[in-house]
Amino acid sequence: MTRASGLMKSLGLEHPIVQAPMAGGGDTPRLVAAVSEAGALGSIGAAYLTPQQIAESAQAVRSLTSRPFGINLFAPVRVPEGVADARRATERVAPHYAELGLAAPAPPTAPADSFPAQLAAALESGASVFSFTFGMLPAAAVEAVKRRGMFLAGTATTVEEAIALEKAGVDAVVAQGSEAGGHRGSFAGDFESSMVGTIALVPQIADAVRIPVIASGGIMDGRGIAAALALGAGAVQMGTAFLTTEEAGVPECYKQAILAAREHQTRLTRAFSGRPARGIVNRFMEEVDRDPGAILPFPLQNALTRPLRTAAAKAGRAEFLSLWAGQGLRMARREPAARLVARLVAETDAAVKRLAGEP
Repeated sequence: MTRASGLMKSLGLEHPIVQAPMAGGGDTPRLVAAVSEAGALGSIGAAYLTPQQIAESAQAVRSLTSRPFGINLFAPVRVPEGVADARRATERVAPHYAELGLAAPAPPTAPADSFPAQLAAALESGASVFSFTFGMLPAAAVEAVKRRGMFLAGTATTVEEAIALEKAGVDAVVAQGSEAGGHRGSFAGDFESSMVGTIALVPQIADAVRIPVIASGGIMDGRGIAAALALGAGAVQMGTAFLTTEEAGVPECYKQAILAAREHQTRLTRAFSGRPARGIVNRFMEEVDRDPGAILPFPLQNALTRPLRTAAAKAGRAEFLSLWAGQGLRMARREPAARLVARLVAETDAAVKRLAGEP
């Protein structure tokens, strides 16, 4: 691999590759450990886990590797007050519930604030990296992470957000381009104006902040890694590429959907969670997106659709799943995580040598 960056040295990595945290079960302990064992950074997406589940997942990872790994939470999100017409939202998804043999859905209630307990569990996890998305961490949380000696990384989709994160004390910024799969991390502006592509976003953030930048969005092979490093990133974060590995915990029908889809078949949707996220277009997305007024804000819509998604996963019904994936999905491969990391390293070396005119 190319010469070690300062970021790689700080994180104890052999390769400038971070497996993106994937809340919802995609990043199993086996996947996280396999990535870390291969010299990259595995990450636990813990946003939907209870404190007990966080402890158990971290323990499982530690039992499989002694190398560094990361843990990720969503920054605290205020639940909107006075949500209009939750009945309209439940009526919209009721036919899908019925099709999967589920009882009619009830209007979701605002979840309890679980962040403090999740944070406490994450701090005890043994992870060396704490990352977050969806906004800014409370100052007290930043201080707690720092006291633990954990490396702190936040997600930005614009230069403005990156500067705000640097001022808040993060050690690195994850620059999330518009190509990225899954939820958008935007927090300082509207989602539409924050849709900046990776190749444009990374160098502008790298020029604006003094801390390392981790490029994210549409990066699927060594050519993408080499390009990100050339643009000023110290490492890359990859999610979709790891979703089709043998260790990934998503349903088989989800993996097959990624392998069969093409670059034009993803789009942003609020249908599943209430927050814009990029995924493969499927029946549920198309039908619910026809009536935007029937979609509740995050996290209420997420709670409303969770039983449906759980049942669909068990039944192998991809048309009802949130098939989060980035625009580079045509390059996805079916292979073990360690082999993927090794291939990425070889491809990056080859790309750098080719650009340098070496044989």
